[in-house]
Amino acid sequence: MPSKKRDGETIQELKDSFMITEQFNLTGRSALVVGGNRGLGIEMAKALAEAGAAVGIAARDASKNDEALGLIETVGGAKKISRTCDVTDEAQVATMVNEIHEELGSIDILVNSAGINIRGSIEEVSTDDFRKVMDVNVTGSWLTCRAVSPIMKKQEYGRVINIASMLSVIAIPERTPYTASKGAVMNMTRALAVEWAPHKITANAILPGPFATEMNLPLLDDPEKYQNFVSKIPLGRWGELTEIGGLALFLASDASSYCTGGAFTIDGGWTAQ
Repeated sequence: MPSKKRDGETIQELKDSFMITEQFNLTGRSALVVGGNRGLGIEMAKALAEAGAAVGIAARDASKNDEALGLIETVGGAKKISRTCDVTDEAQVATMVNEIHEELGSIDILVNSAGINIRGSIEEVSTDDFRKVMDVNVTGSWLTCRAVSPIMKKQEYGRVINIASMLSVIAIPERTPYTASKGAVMNMTRALAVEWAPHKITANAILPGPFATEMNLPLLDDPEKYQNFVSKIPLGRWGELTEIGGLALFLASDASSYCTGGAFTIDGGWTAQ
């Protein structure tokens, strides 16, 4: 496996001994994709599986987990498993991580993709709704990161990818819970990158723009709102779900070994304006 360093071999010598494409080979690696049963999560799980990784997916909906597992089991030859887990429940997260670690033998890659969005003006959104978004998007990611930390530290290797948002760095109206949560996810990722660097664990955030996910159905089903969004995207369209896979693979692989604490936008150019 290209990422295994042999005694007396420098990192540069190791990389020089493989073609560049081999740095994206995840054969022998194991990945946990939280929120991996739909939307961007399942697309990232498929990309990692196609690159050779064993993949565990975790989410609340058991039936959707089974459906997603059926899709990714046909991709790549490594093991695929799923677990039902509410990411806001500390005990469930700990149990899920331990079970997936035991079944796959390691957790080399963590993708935190579980997330919700509740829209509305600040007067319309309830305190409970605000807390719910923060619990899922921030606390859920934090709990999973904490659960895998000792595993990755012990093996002195890890790739952590937290899904933030372009709304981590810009704002639009009626998104106070979501923007607050995704800003927190981005900065939590930066703090973890610094904290984990001595243990050879990297942490990066992906900042998606508008993608055609279930979360965005209220916008997709409203022609006026849809066109309003498209008008602000330099590439002139929403993202296709499959377009997230390449970026996730890069950050999960040895090709990104010098990237940590980064916030990688994939938004059709929206935040470049």
